[in-house]
Amino acid sequence: MFGRFKKSKNQESSLSQQQLSNALAQVSLPHWPTPVPPEWITVDGQHAQLTVPFAADNSILEPLKQHPELGQLSWSLQRNIAKLPNSQPELPMTFGNVIVVSSGKGGVGKSSVSVQLALALHQLGANVGILDADVYGPSLPTMLGGQEQKLEINAQQKMIPHQRHGIWVSSLGYLTDTKDAAIWRGPMASAALQQLFRDTKWPRLDYLIVDMPPGTGDIQLTFAQKLPITGAVIVTTPQTVALADAEKGITMFRKVGVPITGLIENMSYYQCSQCGHRDAIFGADGGANVAQREQVPLLGQWPLDARIRAGLDEGKPLVAEQPEHELSVMMKNSAYQLAVELYRQAQTRQPATR
Repeated sequence: MFGRFKKSKNQESSLSQQQLSNALAQVSLPHWPTPVPPEWITVDGQHAQLTVPFAADNSILEPLKQHPELGQLSWSLQRNIAKLPNSQPELPMTFGNVIVVSSGKGGVGKSSVSVQLALALHQLGANVGILDADVYGPSLPTMLGGQEQKLEINAQQKMIPHQRHGIWVSSLGYLTDTKDAAIWRGPMASAALQQLFRDTKWPRLDYLIVDMPPGTGDIQLTFAQKLPITGAVIVTTPQTVALADAEKGITMFRKVGVPITGLIENMSYYQCSQCGHRDAIFGADGGANVAQREQVPLLGQWPLDARIRAGLDEGKPLVAEQPEHELSVMMKNSAYQLAVELYRQAQTRQPATR
C-alpha cells in the first residue's frame, strides 16, 4: 500500500496505482538493496513525495525522476529519520541514533573522519551532534574551531554544547586549556566520558557521532557496555599494522553486542594535485579486504589529501566550506551509506520505533 494515493479534483495523476506499483518495482534507490518500498511514496495529483527514514539529500530522487513513467510526476523529498534500537534497550533513546567512530590504533584519522561524517549527515538533512570522547587528546575544538569559547553550564549543571558549522559539539577541549594534559587512570577517564555524554544538554538529535579514543581498552569497553549505541564505524588505513588493530576493534564490538555499521578506509591513496597520479602509500585495498573478510560494509575509501588536512587544521572543514567539492561529495556519499546501512541493519534485527 502507498502512504497516500490521491487523485486531486483539479489535477489527476497521470499514473494509476497499479502503474505506480509496477514502476516502483523496477527502481532502486542508491545503496538501498531492494526496490523502493511503496509505503515511502505519497502521490497527490501530479506531485509525488518520497519519505525516507534516514538522512538523504535530493540526489536520492534521481532514479525516480529518470524512470520513463515515474518521471512524469513532480518529486519532492521528506525525511522522517527513525530512532533505531540500540545496545542498551532499557535506556531511553534521548540522544537519537548513537554512532561510535572507532579505531584499533591511533594515527589513522579517526577524528577527521568523525567530523566529516557528522557535517555530511547534517548536510543530508539531519540534526547532528558530535561528542569528543577522546578525553586524553580532544581534537574537535581544533577541527571545528572556537577553541577559545568555553562550554557554558546551566542552572541544572548541564553543559550547553557549541554549535559549529550547523552541528552540536561537546568536548573536554572546550572546558580546559589547550595545553593542559589529562592525566587520568582508566576508571577516571571512563567516568569523565560518561559524565560528558550524559550531562551535555543535547537538543533533539537524529544522530550523535561519538569520536572514540583509539584502542580497545577500559574506556571503549565501558562506553560500549553502559551507554546506548546504535552502531559502530571502524576507521583504518590500508597498512598492515592498522588492519590488525581494526579487526580487534570489530571483535570487541561484536562481543559486547554493538553492530558494526561499516568500515572506512582512510588515507587509501595519495593523489598528486598537479598530475593526478595516484600512489598507494600505505598499501592498496587493505581496509576493503578486511571489510570483505569480516562481512562489514565498506563505506568508502578516502584519500590522503592536503585540502582535507588544511581545512581541519584551520577549523574550517572542507565538507562545510566547499560542500560541492568532489572530495566533499565523496564524504557525503559515505555518510549517506552510513545512514542507509544503520537503518537497514536495524530492520533485520527488530522493528524501528519513531
